Amino acid sequence: MTTPVVLSFLCVALGVTGSALVAGAPWAAGRARRRSQGAARSGGPRLLRLLIRAGRRLWPAGAVPPRDLQARIAAAGRPGGLGSRELVAAKSAAAVIGGLAAALLFTAAPGRLGVVLALAAPAGGFFAPDLWLVRRARERSRRMRRELPALLDLLRLSVEAGRSLPAALGEVGARTRGPLAAEWRTVGREVSVGVPLDRALGEMTMRAPLPEVRALVAALGRARRHGAPLAETLAAQAREARFALARRAREDAARAGPKIQLVVALLLVPSVLLLVAAALIAALVGERGAGDAALPL
Repeated sequence: MTTPVVLSFLCVALGVTGSALVAGAPWAAGRARRRSQGAARSGGPRLLRLLIRAGRRLWPAGAVPPRDLQARIAAAGRPGGLGSRELVAAKSAAAVIGGLAAALLFTAAPGRLGVVLALAAPAGGFFAPDLWLVRRARERSRRMRRELPALLDLLRLSVEAGRSLPAALGEVGARTRGPLAAEWRTVGREVSVGVPLDRALGEMTMRAPLPEVRALVAALGRARRHGAPLAETLAAQAREARFALARRAREDAARAGPKIQLVVALLLVPSVLLLVAAALIAALVGERGAGDAALPL
């Protein structure tokens, strides 16, 4: 009876995994989003802070981090006030931890798997903070795209009410929430302390590297140079942002179809076949046992 039990277990495991992947696991996505937001408010994940504390001793004080690292940190929203030196320190500590784990598992790994593990574990630890940063930047970009049309409408209304563009950006950012609203608040504060508007908007595009944001900044620059009405420009940008958001949603839906078919073919269908196989094997074993019991001694 061991084989039917094993097949049933595999059936349940594949069925649950496939159902979660097809459904998209919205509860898990929401929990991950709340966790990331809470980590940003509390100064970053605890594990990252521990890695930074351990890696500061490994990274030389005079070493210069890569130039593009600061831009990637800014695109992720600088979680917990993270800097390029802190991230490099975390990467170094994670690589050392991966190397130590590989050294402990080297003797237990069969065949040449130990050599592969010894090479892959430090590299995986070194690039793990980068992958975490990419995920945060991707989620932040999605939230900005969803916020942009509504914020543009509010900005247009504020400009039509007679406020200047920097004042309108600061006011809309102060009255709303989200990563893009925070960037607009930053622009308003920078301009209020004497930073030129063009420079503040240019730095915003570095922290929010989205095509929609770059198109907005370029359109605002053209409108200010040529004296075009800002309200009309903002209305046109809001329409473009809504069209881009709808187009991206259609593209995501089109990409989700093949993924769902792949999950169904590789997980859900095999789970049903395993369930049928388990039932058939259990029936055959039961009939064989009954036949053996019926034989005369």
